[in-house]
Amino acid sequence: MIETLLVANRGEIACRVFRTCRDLGIRTVAVHSDPDAGALHVREADAAVRLPGAAPADTYLRGDLVVAAALAAGADAVHPGYGFLSESAAFAREVEAAGLTWVGPPPGAVEAMASKTRAKRLLGVEPLDPDALTEADLPVLVKAAAGGGGRGMRVVREMAALPGELAAARAEALAAFGDGEVFAEPYLERGRHVEVQLLADAHGTVWPLGTRDCSLQRRHQKVVEEAPAPGLPEALVEELYGTAVRAARAVGYRGAGTVEFLVGPDGTAHFLEMNTRLQVEHPVTEAVYGVDLVALQLRVAEGAALPPEPPAPRGHAVEARLYAEDPARSFAPQTGTLHALDVPGVRLDTGYAAGDAVGVHYDALLAKAVAHAPTRAEALRLLARALERARVHGPVTNRDLLVRSLRHPEFAEPGRADTGFYARHLDALTAPLPGGRYAAVAAALAEASARPGPGAWRNLPSRPRLRAYGDGAGAGGAGGGGAGVPEAGGHEVRYARVRGGYALPDDPDVRVVSVTAREVRLEVGGVVRPYRVTVRPDSDTVHVDGPDGAHRFTRRPRFPDPAERTAPGSLLAPMPGTVVRVAEGLAAGARVEAGRPLLWLEAMKMEHQVTAPASGVLTALHAAPGDQVELGALLAVVDPAPAPDGPDGTGTPGGPGGPGGLDVPDDPGGAEAPDGSQAPAAP
Repeated sequence: MIETLLVANRGEIACRVFRTCRDLGIRTVAVHSDPDAGALHVREADAAVRLPGAAPADTYLRGDLVVAAALAAGADAVHPGYGFLSESAAFAREVEAAGLTWVGPPPGAVEAMASKTRAKRLLGVEPLDPDALTEADLPVLVKAAAGGGGRGMRVVREMAALPGELAAARAEALAAFGDGEVFAEPYLERGRHVEVQLLADAHGTVWPLGTRDCSLQRRHQKVVEEAPAPGLPEALVEELYGTAVRAARAVGYRGAGTVEFLVGPDGTAHFLEMNTRLQVEHPVTEAVYGVDLVALQLRVAEGAALPPEPPAPRGHAVEARLYAEDPARSFAPQTGTLHALDVPGVRLDTGYAAGDAVGVHYDALLAKAVAHAPTRAEALRLLARALERARVHGPVTNRDLLVRSLRHPEFAEPGRADTGFYARHLDALTAPLPGGRYAAVAAALAEASARPGPGAWRNLPSRPRLRAYGDGAGAGGAGGGGAGVPEAGGHEVRYARVRGGYALPDDPDVRVVSVTAREVRLEVGGVVRPYRVTVRPDSDTVHVDGPDGAHRFTRRPRFPDPAERTAPGSLLAPMPGTVVRVAEGLAAGARVEAGRPLLWLEAMKMEHQVTAPASGVLTALHAAPGDQVELGALLAVVDPAPAPDGPDGTGTPGGPGGPGGLDVPDDPGGAEAPDGSQAPAAP
């Protein structure tokens, strides 16, 4: 029997495993890097061991340090969670060699499935040789044979682009996984990402625990998952089950695992890979089958036998991943203090609590919200409304993108959405929320109430006061239009104190019903609606949770300081992160073209191109590989001068805080999950 378990991971998955351990009476041990010293998973564990350093390569990826931590804390078993060391056969062997119980598949099974090319060949699928591709093979998806998280993936549509994309994919794969092997597979248009959850014991029993659909993805990472996968013919489900069970039996599998497929529009299933660990999206399977997969993992590791048949499924479950990122700005990761995280009425798996800091070192996942209901339509409605009512204060998140995705007609139709969903609909899904004007009015009145004026009323009417707010960035910030909008994404609100309340000279359609520092009730069109207002005393941010969703505003001065203006052509860091590389030969004095990648930033396990905002001459370069930069840091300056033989285009400025360009990958609707699952995706 397992008495003390160390989880070789962090954040949400560590907290998730600890929850089951508490239910089973198992003591828990956390490991943590220096940035995670005060993290929730550390606070929830019975004991914790420091892994000195910050970078994953120095901490969570050091199998020797993790094993030493387990022995020092008196643990008798290790659970790898997902990511980091969860698919390392070498780590599994280290754990077993130390006399500890490994809560995972046999190291040989991990090794057999660790390479996507080996896994394909094991099931009779020959991957394409990327060095032998012809025009007839295109389009293809070039992928790293090892690892996941979207690293080393490139869509190739033209032969002329192949050499450069192969070189970039190999370099990225080598840097990320220590293995530069890449392969190619056909790039299917409008494919669906479908997977089968497996659970196997050491006594020959293999359960296929239903299907999941994970087609809603951005930047090769999953965003929304559901179980069962909707709209699949029974014959196809049986085919998927058969392939998944065959893969498990071929390697003597034990524990939880997932076999992933891409299902084409013609209903043909293409095997992708087997993930030899628990998946981020496992809660939807738990909800449908009424099981605790972590508890079953632990019992299998203890040698227990599974019943001959799995439990019967019931209902439908949907999971949405809440990320600290800005979908309206190329999904740029966001950092800062998380002041509130409350999603009512649904299961919430998270590694954060109010007051925790969201840093740059690890994945941007804040939480997973999971809804279960008798039908798919009911589950979608429940989850969308729970997220809409949620209080998520702090960094910009993708919360409003999730709400709109769950309510989108294409996604609502069972089985219609595919991996190109966000590529087709992102602009509409990140448009400003309706009702932003009224939320801004509520913010201004709440702030006025918190700072009352003179104690006596005068007979002479007072002049209206003004408060100005900027868009809080991305979907979920201020939106709408109407009176008093000085520029896109902002609001100026004029109000005056009068007997009995407030007057709004620019908003005659609004009647102020009541005002406190925390809640404002406004009547518009005969309907009274409440707005909950939260003012952060330590920042310029104001959060307004209203009936139409949440709005995030930034107070701004009525007369901006001219000294704060950014020089034309400046490229500012669109996020805090690390400069991982600079374009070859780039130096001050070089001529660059609009849209040319100049340097690459890495933050929260994602890599981002920063491109030239205009054609011209690079007059300054302030970034070098390895530099840590803060949001808004000056990276480079491009003088938008015309070329000697005539005028150039001026490009399009981008990036928050200034005109630096943040490039979206050529496949923003791709299909690589942060936990390692991969699939070709539609554009």
